[in-house]
Amino acid sequence: MKTTIFALIICAILITSCAKDAKPNPFLIEKHHIGLLTDSTQVKELDTIFMNDSVVRFIAGDEFTGAVNTIEIFEKGGKKLLDLSPKEALDSTSVISSVRVIDERYKTEKNISKLSTFKDIKDAYKISKIDNLINSIVVSVNEINASFTIDKKELPSSLRFNMDATIDPIQIPEKAKIKYFMIHW
Repeated sequence: MKTTIFALIICAILITSCAKDAKPNPFLIEKHHIGLLTDSTQVKELDTIFMNDSVVRFIAGDEFTGAVNTIEIFEKGGKKLLDLSPKEALDSTSVISSVRVIDERYKTEKNISKLSTFKDIKDAYKISKIDNLINSIVVSVNEINASFTIDKKELPSSLRFNMDATIDPIQIPEKAKIKYFMIHW
């Protein structure tokens, strides 16, 4: 009798623990989603997804410019989390095309965040491409559709002023800090 009751209790515990729905991590970055945002999220869904946060939309003022309006996401306390860029300006059915990660709590599965260094990125992912811009370089990682912008002040002086130079990952100091972290869909 005691073993039957004990077995029933064990089964009940296992069933209830398995039935609990796993809550998605709101700060996890993967190739097709950032927290609850996905590559198919429409602008009109943002108020529902970020119902506990503030969604700030800017209207350009001149709708004929065709400029994409950035949508900012803030925590209720005022801390900025993300900058979102829709594919089409002033279209509530448009999907999000890129996300600029502002808050350092957002991390990839391999623990890369805005606070990471170039060494962290290089150790975690295969570098797909490095673009040499005027004041920065952009390190692209296709595995997660990400680009990491590093200020040229972090580079050796021989690479800072030559925009035509092809920059190899070996030339970037391992302790170089990320200036911007973007996900593109």
